Amino acid sequence: MDFTFTEAQQAVTDAAEALIAGLAAPERVAEVEATEDRVDRTLWAALASADLLSLAVPTELGGAGLGLTELCLLLEVDGRHVAPVPLWSTLVLGALPIARFGDERLRRRWLPEVAAGRCFLTAALTGSAAGAPTVVATGGSSGWRLDGVEQAVPQAHLASRVVVPARTPTGGIVVALVDPSGDGATLEPAVTTNRELHPHLQLDGATVGDEDVLVGSDEGAAALDWLLQAAATGLCALAVGVAEAAVRRTADYLNQRVQFDRPLASFQATKLKVADAAIDIEAMRVTLWQAAWRLDTGRPAAAEVAIAKWQAAERGQRVVHAAQHLHGGVGADVGYPIHRYFLWGKQLELQLGGPSAQLARLGRLIAERAATGAGKRAS
Repeated sequence: MDFTFTEAQQAVTDAAEALIAGLAAPERVAEVEATEDRVDRTLWAALASADLLSLAVPTELGGAGLGLTELCLLLEVDGRHVAPVPLWSTLVLGALPIARFGDERLRRRWLPEVAAGRCFLTAALTGSAAGAPTVVATGGSSGWRLDGVEQAVPQAHLASRVVVPARTPTGGIVVALVDPSGDGATLEPAVTTNRELHPHLQLDGATVGDEDVLVGSDEGAAALDWLLQAAATGLCALAVGVAEAAVRRTADYLNQRVQFDRPLASFQATKLKVADAAIDIEAMRVTLWQAAWRLDTGRPAAAEVAIAKWQAAERGQRVVHAAQHLHGGVGADVGYPIHRYFLWGKQLELQLGGPSAQLARLGRLIAERAATGAGKRAS
């Protein structure tokens, strides 16, 4: 079988690499991190001009009509350069579910805005990833009242709308688009490990009309499950990019740094560490594309996504640790570029559940399959 990417998919990688590499140099990233909102709007506008923000927008709305795989190729490049732009939150957490679940009016309202780079989107998934939505929805006749707190909503301070899953009194789940600056919504600033802003979202009587309900209570649970899987897969793509660039930067450093009249790269201990990191990255990569492919083709993907997220969390953190260690004292300098990869690796490890959470999820899936199989045999 041929597992290579198509010409169109390779074009996504090539275009993203050429653009992001030119505009996200370490000096520029550090400069953006010192701004109030910590987002590179110049790079964001360039991504829009290159039609990279419209990859998953339907063709009838002026997009490329592609899917999660192509978005993951873009995110992988984003991770390589730790570029301070909300690609994951806007495209995967926001635009992708609107394109998949939104009605015609919602899609026409938001997707062209995303494609043109005129708005940011995000989703509040921390509580749902840990077990169940923390927001409660009451009402339902002509809209919903939302109450609750969602922690660490990615770039919510920028977002025009936040995709919010909420529990209903009858045990269902609705998924709504919430204005984070509207009545009943409050944002509390929060800085993450990788220096991004992920504010906490507090909803106290925020109202959402039927026109802003993305998925009703009958299908909300299935939609939320898909959204969590797509979100985790996007994080895996970022982690692959981060790990790959960390190793490349480390290899360059080891070839240039001389100790005892020899390049550090000539020592067996450094070779073994870099070789182990390269093996880790390949395991991360193959499980990422397995998960993305299954989601894009409509196949069950819960186990594959959990495996990919475990690989990205466990191995990704191991890679960035090794990269920083091999830099010696330089690696401890918070102003040196390799430290930023270490921070991103730690952030991606824990976001939406670290290694232990993924193993627990896999355990539940195995137990459910065993129980289902036993039930079928008994019948």
